[in-house]
Amino acid sequence: MLRRLTIRDFVIVDRLELEFQTGFGALTGETGAGKSILLDALGLALGGRADAGAVRAGRDKADIAAEFDLPTDGSLSDWLAAQDLPADEDMAILRRVVEAGGRSRAWINGVPVTQAQLREAGERLADIHGQHAHHALLRGDAQRALIDAHAGAVSLAGEVAELFRGWHRLVELRRTAEQDSAASGRERELLAWQVDELRNLAFDADEWSEINQEHGRLAHAAGLMEGADEALATLGEGEAAVTTLLRHINVRVDAMADIDPGLGDVRELLSGAAIQADEALHALRRYRDRLDLDPQRLAEIERRIGGVTDLARKYRVDPEGLPELLDDWTRKLDELVARADPVHLAEQEAQARAVYEQAASRLSAARRPAAERLSHEVSEAMQMLAMAGGQFAVALEPCAPSLHGVETVEFRVAANPSQPLRPLAKVASGGELSRIGLAIQVMTSRDSATPTLIFDEVDVGIGGGVAEIVGKLLHRLGSERQVLCVTHLPQVAACADWQWNIAKSNRGNEVVSAVTPLATEGRIEEIARMLGGVNITDTTRRHAAEMLGVNVAT
Repeated sequence: MLRRLTIRDFVIVDRLELEFQTGFGALTGETGAGKSILLDALGLALGGRADAGAVRAGRDKADIAAEFDLPTDGSLSDWLAAQDLPADEDMAILRRVVEAGGRSRAWINGVPVTQAQLREAGERLADIHGQHAHHALLRGDAQRALIDAHAGAVSLAGEVAELFRGWHRLVELRRTAEQDSAASGRERELLAWQVDELRNLAFDADEWSEINQEHGRLAHAAGLMEGADEALATLGEGEAAVTTLLRHINVRVDAMADIDPGLGDVRELLSGAAIQADEALHALRRYRDRLDLDPQRLAEIERRIGGVTDLARKYRVDPEGLPELLDDWTRKLDELVARADPVHLAEQEAQARAVYEQAASRLSAARRPAAERLSHEVSEAMQMLAMAGGQFAVALEPCAPSLHGVETVEFRVAANPSQPLRPLAKVASGGELSRIGLAIQVMTSRDSATPTLIFDEVDVGIGGGVAEIVGKLLHRLGSERQVLCVTHLPQVAACADWQWNIAKSNRGNEVVSAVTPLATEGRIEEIARMLGGVNITDTTRRHAAEMLGVNVAT
């Protein structure tokens, strides 16, 4: 569950540190006070999209951190371990910083992560239902996604889509092979010749570097030999040789240093010079002994270099780019060879279709019980939500194989017992859609493993006794997990286990938002405000206390 939320310089929030409780909590306040802003901040910490508008005016950055208990099912712990991220003291701290320029950074338990990683972790910790979420239920893709999630078949649906794509790639390859076999044959023949040419070259990057170095030595062998001979003569031959002179001077200075210790540094320098000159002489002799004129080897290397450079020039690449070119052409040739055999492609196509159909059948088998269960649960909830006799059904209609399986998913509703089931998008009024959408969200949330559920004004469009029933549904849901709800309805707020008031105020030239946890008296006043508006009377307060089940003195 969500334990703590810390917000710095986010929209109209300057500094907030909020400690959350278990059960069902209601966030209430005047319109525009910042209730939904708190959930927006939490959404950022959970990996939502960020922009510079999130930063409070005049500040450099917004900083949001959310602290959660690790879910008991171990799903997040396993994910953290797989990502090589720490799980500190059985909790997860998700942090997001958005800079005024729009750049954002993210951390999990103090370790930098990508936004995608933050979002993956957030999906395992909290689920936010927005105030317009019921409108998304009018779309077929949203209905299908909800059923797949309800059935625990999201990964299977992704597998089906990938198998469908692979199958249809083979369909296109077979059709191309059947329609253009002559042109494909000419292209294949040319490409095979080019691939053989590159393979026969047997280019190797390490060998290329070595033969270029060897070519440099052999091409300049005469000059290197002449220079080595001259250096050897100067260093080590005759009385005027450098090494001979250095040894002579070294002996002389050594005797002088015995008389005058002030020449000690000079003696050390000359001694070192004599040793280094002697080592250079021996090294140069070894080098000269290895040098030799080898016209045959030079010609061989020049033929090799010429062959490589000619082929590189022919195909307009650097010599180092020849291996990559060979890989590209080999892959393309393999594709052309595959296309050249329509019969073999047809066999592969049939195999791919069979694998797809098996996966699609498993997806259908997972969807059917989930659709039946959701149909029954939402229909029951409709009876409580002032839609007596109403019915909800998830229709799975067979269709041609597609990315999404072999059936379409459609939500259908009959608001009254005398009406037939018809598509939700065509028959539900605004108020009916709000109630049905809320029922669907609550029912699907019951099956979710997410420990924290957040509802942002999902009760828009309802009121009266229906609002009280919604509050009781959320309260019942709160007995199983943590539930937070932003609401304007006193009936919903009165059902909460705890309540916060969000208000904004002027501080100098700034508008800031503040959060106040409400005790019993505070809840009575807040619910009385929600009931009675500006002028709160004793009667309104008694009504508010009655809704909370609190006795007040008369």
